[in-house]
Amino acid sequence: MKRHFVFNVLASMLCLAFVTLMISSCHKEDDLSTPTPPDVPAILEVGEGYKVSYHTYAKGVQVYVSTETSPGVYAWVFKEPIANLYSNAGFTGVVGTHYAGPTWESTSGSTVVAAKLEGVTVDPDAIPWLKLGAVSETGPGVFDDITHILRVNTVGGKAPATGANAATEGQETEIPYTAEYYFYKAE
Repeated sequence: MKRHFVFNVLASMLCLAFVTLMISSCHKEDDLSTPTPPDVPAILEVGEGYKVSYHTYAKGVQVYVSTETSPGVYAWVFKEPIANLYSNAGFTGVVGTHYAGPTWESTSGSTVVAAKLEGVTVDPDAIPWLKLGAVSETGPGVFDDITHILRVNTVGGKAPATGANAATEGQETEIPYTAEYYFYKAE
């Protein structure tokens, strides 16, 4: 009889732990499915009628090419981003990539390509924060029906101010950066 009682108590405790874990898991998934919009300067606000549907953290490089921009004047000109997209600020859990276009591609294969609408320099030592408008998408997936993308909380990635010249023309340089991307859909 005593064994039966102990077994029932242990089974009840395991069942309670499982239910608690399941409720906790569901709550976390809800948190991820409804990200909070970031605080941004007014020029970058997406506006009424749209909601954040997805949020990622990017870590990678901004690629620049030494280019003659006018006769005898050289500069590092932006070529493309190359970054992994992560599910969290610790840069773990790869959920996609970001590359030329600019294009964002999820690990499930959905993509969105966007064009710059607005930009603002928040940190003079980092690439600007941007508001982009989606121009095309493939899906289905997390990037299906995306209308806007915000790039915020940028660190690094800024083009070198010096070093581009006739001797370096055509050479590329990669500047490390991190950022957060918020993806919006119509409500």
